[in-house]
Amino acid sequence: MSPSSSPVKTSELLVKALEGEGVRYVFGVPGEENLDFLEALRTSTIEFVLTRHEQAGAFMAATYGRLTGRAGVCLATLGPGAANLVTGAAYAQLGAMPMVMITGQKPITRSKQGRFQIVDVVSMMRPLTKFTRQIVHGNTVPALVRECFRLSEEERPGPVHLELPEDIAGEVVEDWHLIPRRAPCLSCASRASVAKAAEMIEAASSPLLLIGAGTNRKQVIEPLRAFVEKTGIPFFNTQMGKGVIGGAHPLYIGTAALSDNDYLHCAIDRADLVINAGHDVVEKPPFFMRPGGKTVIHVNYSPAEVDTVYFPQHDVVGDIGNSFSRLTERLSRTDHHDFSYFMKIRQEVLGHMAMDADSNRFPLLPQRVVADVRKVLPADGIVALDNGIFKIWFARNYRTNRDNTILLDNALATMGAGLPSAMVAAMLKPDRRVMAVCGDGGFMMNSQEMETAVRLGLNLVVLVLRDNSYGMIRWKQAMDGYADWGLEYGNPDFVLYGKAYGAGGHRVESADSFLPLMERCFEEGGVHLIDVPVDYSENQRVLINELAARVCLL
Repeated sequence: MSPSSSPVKTSELLVKALEGEGVRYVFGVPGEENLDFLEALRTSTIEFVLTRHEQAGAFMAATYGRLTGRAGVCLATLGPGAANLVTGAAYAQLGAMPMVMITGQKPITRSKQGRFQIVDVVSMMRPLTKFTRQIVHGNTVPALVRECFRLSEEERPGPVHLELPEDIAGEVVEDWHLIPRRAPCLSCASRASVAKAAEMIEAASSPLLLIGAGTNRKQVIEPLRAFVEKTGIPFFNTQMGKGVIGGAHPLYIGTAALSDNDYLHCAIDRADLVINAGHDVVEKPPFFMRPGGKTVIHVNYSPAEVDTVYFPQHDVVGDIGNSFSRLTERLSRTDHHDFSYFMKIRQEVLGHMAMDADSNRFPLLPQRVVADVRKVLPADGIVALDNGIFKIWFARNYRTNRDNTILLDNALATMGAGLPSAMVAAMLKPDRRVMAVCGDGGFMMNSQEMETAVRLGLNLVVLVLRDNSYGMIRWKQAMDGYADWGLEYGNPDFVLYGKAYGAGGHRVESADSFLPLMERCFEEGGVHLIDVPVDYSENQRVLINELAARVCLL
């Protein structure tokens, strides 16, 4: 423990503890109950990022955690401010993103305002966090903060919450000690479980590797690549596992953007063994297990959560990187595997990805949008997706070259997160091209953060794919045979909207003008909003064609 120093307020001690954890930013919206804490931040090494909505602050903190592995921190006041963090808490919990939420509260030792604005925030956060606690005495702060960061960052990562009442924040702590930060400790899989997995892989005739969201950690990426290179086993990925190994790799066969009835599922059906790395049932299933079907090896930090569509026959539980390093060392017989059918599927997938990529139809087809975005972004460029029907097209057609260069949410899958996520990526990677891709519905849920992006001086291009409706639900409505009703709306003039915030405002007028416009915005720098009229009418036809193709291939 560090030696005690002169007396400090509880709020000051909380900030010192955050500094001890290496916190760089606090995102959010304070209230009068946070003023002691805000003053302590003012004289600290931590940068306070004022957002226009607490939800956006939570999305930014969660994305910081996702990109760095260190818990992001967000701030809100009591009552309505704290309630606005709920969606962000769920986003971090389901998406396994480390995040620390700090909220204010009315005085707990005395209060002259009755129950005004008071809700039980600790109880509200309990189902959505790994840990939630009210601070009732300043001398508990160092231990609470250390425990919060430990729990938030250890596997499986997620959100935690601390509530700091106004009167406790102002109390003076006489004797205090900070608790030094320790890196999370990862356990290793047993020798027997690794040995059995190796035997199962060697005994299989056509194994496939599935790469899930849990592999998107620095200590996992290289061991996983080494495993693929030695064994030659083809791989596919979930949406949140996309990019762990680049889409240009010759053994990449595709992304499971749907749960069934896609080209990729032809390969999955032919596999007699699926090695499932880092996936759990929180993310939308990449395939369905059925009784008497294929064998699945679950390689993850924790045992498989058994579900009706996921019940693996063997678990390798421990640090994923270590598990794959040991599997790579142990495997000796892989040259008997037959991957010829998988390579046929790979070619089908590549051909499908090329379809309509250069279409001149206007409004733009989503395939053309994805293709042009891929062209304008270099290998290390980052695209942050909001949620909508366009996400399926990016998940399938956008080929990554480096890890963590496509940020999408396939767990909570909330609208409104795309712009805040892109803003954090632009803050952390100012030397890279960063783009937010949002539907018009999702964009308007947090569009006020355009002001925050401009105020922060970010370099960021925001695409708003405009179809004047909640397109994903409208598509599902049509697929289910319902009338086209109740999902269309009007939009502001997005060109003027961007300019009103001090950003660049642009509209795509033809398919051929789209790529040059994006390039011009990136070269100019600053924040730019591009209105992109888009046509999703082909979605149903494409899926029907894929079903036919699937039957033919089988």
